Amino acid sequence: MTTPDASSPGVSSHGAFPGGTSISRLTVYSGKACADGLEGGTPHLHTASTEAYVVIAGHGALQTLDAHGLRETALSAGSTVWFTPGTIHRAVNHGGLEVVVVMSNAGLPEAGDAVMTFPPEIVADPERYREAATLPADGVEEAVRRRRDLAVEGFHRLTEGGPEALRTFYESAIALVRPKAVAWRKIWESTVAAETGRTAAVLDALERGDGAHLMESALMESPPDERWGMCGNLRAHDVAHPIVRTPSP
Repeated sequence: MTTPDASSPGVSSHGAFPGGTSISRLTVYSGKACADGLEGGTPHLHTASTEAYVVIAGHGALQTLDAHGLRETALSAGSTVWFTPGTIHRAVNHGGLEVVVVMSNAGLPEAGDAVMTFPPEIVADPERYREAATLPADGVEEAVRRRRDLAVEGFHRLTEGGPEALRTFYESAIALVRPKAVAWRKIWESTVAAETGRTAAVLDALERGDGAHLMESALMESPPDERWGMCGNLRAHDVAHPIVRTPSP
């Protein structure tokens, strides 16, 4: 059993998780409801990545807000929905809602691609946003609830404020993540773009009748890592640094 070279900035040379995606299992928050009486997660958007929900248990709803307005989509076991960058989303738990989350651009969401819908005066101030978004070492559960409730407050202000409020939020979100874009590009080049290049090379080889890459096949595993997420309790899988179960020659 081997592990990838720790000095490598990207995924294992054996290949990324299918599609250059990342994956986690999500138990959507329940218990103490928000001020609007709903149980669930922290509304937020992603600035560069598309997210998918594959519902595996329970039922609930996905509230989304974008340039086309507010909508609510029912979720139950078997539902599969996905949403593109800029779609503000809020998972609502009506009972036992569990989801497999698939994110495009593995590495970018983990590097801060998400922006939570705090009230505009907070999102417009990087220092206040950082303070509101950061969880402390102790008292995490209560801090998660406070963070969620603050984002729900901002979410309702956005739904009531119309297109201009949404446009202003987008501008503030871009200002928050802009300093990270250079580092994100390096992550993307070493993961998703590199995996696309490997696929192109495989297709070239197959056209030549060359199957040498089949001799380099491997089995990989990424054990779950439990953590607090924005929408619920996460069991995330580090697909960038998997355990390679195939022994080295």
